[in-house]
Amino acid sequence: MTAETQTPEPAPWNEQRASHADRDAVVARLQQAAADGRLDFTELDARLELALKAKTHADLARLTADLWGPGEPEPNRTLVLKGGLPGVTRKGRWQVPAHVTAYAGMGGVVLDFTQADCTLPEVEVEVHGQMAGVVVIVPDGWAAQTDDVEPGLGGVKDGTTPDRLPGTPLIRLTGNGGMGGVVVRHPRPRERRKLNKLKRAAALTAAA
Repeated sequence: MTAETQTPEPAPWNEQRASHADRDAVVARLQQAAADGRLDFTELDARLELALKAKTHADLARLTADLWGPGEPEPNRTLVLKGGLPGVTRKGRWQVPAHVTAYAGMGGVVLDFTQADCTLPEVEVEVHGQMAGVVVIVPDGWAAQTDDVEPGLGGVKDGTTPDRLPGTPLIRLTGNGGMGGVVVRHPRPRERRKLNKLKRAAALTAAA
């Protein structure tokens, strides 16, 4: 008998290798911090050099850990969603960090980016479909990549289009579909109509 091949567990996010996009996001944050007066030019130069040489997400996080004011979103933090028994939905206006982990549990997770604020070029979404599955909704014009998700028994269904508009983020999925599976899609017609109503209402409020 041959021993079963074990799939290695992914390293914790902070230990994973940083991409060029990750480094660019931190460089932009450091430059903004200098413009805001939070860093002098000597500190800025030192941190920029470290950012460009950073190997992991942890290396980058250390460079901006003291630059975030109360209530100010930190792109390098991780948002963890646990579906548990009742399930959980993240929707409406929310600030997107660089990494999101979704554990579906028994109730499932819905991760809705259609009204989210995202200034990052790339967001990693680590999905664990478990029993109830994970649904990820991305706006029209955003792109998703699901090649790194193990399908499990529930499978992976990617209903997004490959056409990515300039300036929009790439949602890169990793993880496992589990029993419940993973679905990635754009808004459905009913959801689009609701979004359009909200946009019109916001425009009227701003014009008042």
